[in-house]
Parts: sequence; structure tokens; C-alpha cells
Amino acid sequence: MSRVRRGEVEPRILDGRGFALADHDPAARLADAEERLEKGVARLAKLQSRLWAQDRWSVLLVFQGMDASGKDGVIKHVFRGVDPLGCEVTAFKAPHAEELDHTWLWRVVKRLPERGRIGVWNRSHYEEVVAVRANPRLLAGQKLPAEVVGPRLWDERLEDIVAFERHLARNGVLVAKFMLHVSKDEQRRRLLERIEDPAKNWKFSLSDLDDRAAWDAHHAAYEQAIRATAAAHAPWWVVPADDKPSARALVVEAVVELLEGLDLALPAAGGAKRAELEEGRRRLGAEG
Repeated sequence: MSRVRRGEVEPRILDGRGFALADHDPAARLADAEERLEKGVARLAKLQSRLWAQDRWSVLLVFQGMDASGKDGVIKHVFRGVDPLGCEVTAFKAPHAEELDHTWLWRVVKRLPERGRIGVWNRSHYEEVVAVRANPRLLAGQKLPAEVVGPRLWDERLEDIVAFERHLARNGVLVAKFMLHVSKDEQRRRLLERIEDPAKNWKFSLSDLDDRAAWDAHHAAYEQAIRATAAAHAPWWVVPADDKPSARALVVEAVVELLEGLDLALPAAGGAKRAELEEGRRRLGAEG
């Protein structure tokens, strides 16, 4: 396995033009991943408390990747030190009947984080330009009028995502998107482990193999999505995911860097608040 070193391909994508997954090694790893993960988790906990107290920004973190790429594990380990009151994790599964009766952005808009909170999405609106694009039968189930299913459908959906994320950024939502980039060989190993390990049987579904059969189509759709939607206000990170500790460390460091860039600060106590504090001190002192 190669290691992630300064000067190699930058996992953060601020401009999607010319992006190619082939430039990113899914087997790259960090030599000190565990140590960096622990430091990042501790730092993230402190920053999240400031985000909550300041109550100005909200943070949306999107996680995408092929089945068994490690999304659940990244979320579990990276956010384990965060106060649950200030963080909400949403796992978007196949859309149900009510969701299919609305536009495809409807279900994600309902889960946007409030100010002061971190929203973590395990899959997202990008399924509509990746999974649906790679599996035409999914599009057929969306009950769209024939008039809107034209040759520009995918370009139009990507344009809608760009406009959606620009709207979020303009309204104080920090948007960051992570693709966990796993190799086909590593995915096979993990899927076999789910079959052989009774404790992991519940994770396995034959639909995972259907998606694996369309591996190239999924990767082509990811390339097109990242090329079209990577921007300074809504960047992508293509995270090497064959080594789980490295993926988790890279994600937590990216999130920490993003939050540090917001210049989060605890609210200053103004005149009214100071008066309230003095009154509280007086009352509590009187009890003594």
C-alpha cells in the first residue's frame, strides 16, 4: 500500500474540472492514523460545543461510497465524542412511497441541520445522480412524466444540486462531501466477511452484488457528479478507504479544519447578560 504524503494527490476537490478517480489511490494509508484519529476526535468535540453555543452556522457533512466502503464506521468513530444534542445522523435508504410522490430533493431538505448543529448524511441527494443513474430500473420507479425524462436529465439534476448547495452556503450552511473510495478487491473481501461472520450477516444483501456488477457505471457517475459539483463552497474529499483507520483519520482532520475556518467563538456576555449573571449571583449568594 502507498502512504498519503505531502505532495501526493490532494483528497480535497475544490474544482471538479478534469477530476478522475484514477488519480486517487484507494489503498493509500497513513502511518500514524490511530494517533491522528484520537487527536482529531478530541478537537472536534471542543469545536462542536463552540458551534452549538455560537448558534450561527450549521454544518452539513455528506458521506457517499460503494457498499462496504466504511461509511458507517467512519461516522461511528469520527463523531463518537460529539454531544448528541448538537449532531444528527440521517441514513438515507431507498425512497419510500411518500418520498417518491415528491421531488427528489424533498426528503433531504427535511433533514437539513439547524443552526448550531452538525448534520451527518449517510448517503444523500447524490444517490439520485449515482445509484439511479447506474441503475435505470430505479429511475423507472420514480413515476416521472415522460416529458421530463429527456437526454439532459442527469445534467439538469446536477445543475439542481449545484444551485441547492450554493443556496445552503449563502445561508450559513457549511457543506462538505466525502466519497469513501474503496477498491473492488477490498470491497469483495469485506462482503465475503459479512457472509462468513455471523455477527455481520445482517449487513449483507444481494443488492450489494447487483451494485457491484455495475461497478464501472457507479464510478463513472461519481466522476461526473464530482466534476459538476465540486466547488470552494461545497468541496469534495475523495478519501482512500481500503485502510479503515486512515479513512477515519483523514475525515476527522478535514472536519476539524473546516470548523476551525469558521472562527467559532463563545458568545460574549453583553450588558444585559452581565446584569443577569449578577442577579443570579446575588440570589444564589442569598441562599448561602
